[in-house]
Amino acid sequence: MTAAFVVPTVAACIDLVVHCVRAPNGQRSVGQILALGRRVENGIIESGLIFDTVNGKLTASETAMPAPDKFVAAGYNVATLMGEP
Repeated sequence: MTAAFVVPTVAACIDLVVHCVRAPNGQRSVGQILALGRRVENGIIESGLIFDTVNGKLTASETAMPAPDKFVAAGYNVATLMGEP
């Protein structure tokens, strides 16, 4: 397998990326959650911010929606996960 096929193959296998941060006291917390898209251009994987830490609280982003079909197939309702009524 050539390098040109490795990135798209890996991107297709990962749905979410969770970025963790460590405070000076050693405590870890979630800083951001990204959804990976299906497109790869020039070695860059398309991604969208789903959750971000704002004022110390993990908050849903209005700019990106993860692939609902994958969540439905796994038995999850995306609107409920995003905190929508």
